[in-house]
Amino acid sequence: MPGGNRIRAAGVVLLRHTGPFPEVLAVHRPKYNDWSLPKGKLEPGEQEIHAAIRECDEETGFQAVLGPRLPSLHYEVDGIPKRVDFWAAHANIDEGFTPDPGIDAIQWIPVDSSPLSLTHASEANLVARAAALPQTSPLILLRHTVAAKRSDYRGKDDAERPLSGKGRSQAKALIPLLDAFGITDVHSSTAVRCQHSVRKFAKHLGTGVQHEPAMSEEGFEERPERTARRMRKMILDPAPLVLCSHRPLLPTLLEVAAEVLGTTEMTSEDQASGAEDRAARWDPKLPPGGFIVLHRSFLEGSAPRLVAIERHVAADE
Repeated sequence: MPGGNRIRAAGVVLLRHTGPFPEVLAVHRPKYNDWSLPKGKLEPGEQEIHAAIRECDEETGFQAVLGPRLPSLHYEVDGIPKRVDFWAAHANIDEGFTPDPGIDAIQWIPVDSSPLSLTHASEANLVARAAALPQTSPLILLRHTVAAKRSDYRGKDDAERPLSGKGRSQAKALIPLLDAFGITDVHSSTAVRCQHSVRKFAKHLGTGVQHEPAMSEEGFEERPERTARRMRKMILDPAPLVLCSHRPLLPTLLEVAAEVLGTTEMTSEDQASGAEDRAARWDPKLPPGGFIVLHRSFLEGSAPRLVAIERHVAADE
């Protein structure tokens, strides 16, 4: 069981705005005779992000794009603690719903009707929370995956140091995780270990990797002010993008992000877990292959602001 003595699951609050009122997608489970949100258990070794996307696809036929993370739900199943992580989301592709013994019907319901239509009040509360969020665009700060050790590298230029075998595996595993957030633009330090961390993802998107000399270790050491200036420009770019860079740059990149976007207010989940958990999401000490997602809002006539921040580690961490 993922999580040892705890059941782990993930799901989405899938919203659409095709009419005058926002709607949320609900699924009917004949085993429980209830209407609930798309969700399901993590498979062995699976990350929450991927589980949320997979379960939505399997249960509804919709491929979701994740927005800000929502508070997790906690309850017990047969005396075993269960945690379900949720994200606000919108549909990218509709591959068609196929009923099965687990889910025999789906229905789009008005958000305002969710307290009456959804069986579980806790899920209706999540719907209200997700519907109140503005539209966001993600900026992902990614630390490159595991590289060959400096002490083992025989080349003259450290920027040419390649990924290790583990790093190549991590780079492949990043593809569905980055794709889950609807990333369209891929930026990277000019170092080989950064370029190779995202090149397979860029190939998956059918795009190239935009080289960022200011986001290399050498560029940062030479002109840190240029790195900060380039980060400000990237933050103001509304495209959903990922930037792959290095550990020494992350404190500066996050400082600039907080300066330009501000910081989010305490959520109910923050209040439950304490300010330390909130501070941890801003911690620049990411392991190789780890990343931080900055969910930015670009409302017309207003400066961009930070709606939410979340962090994730590589699959094997």
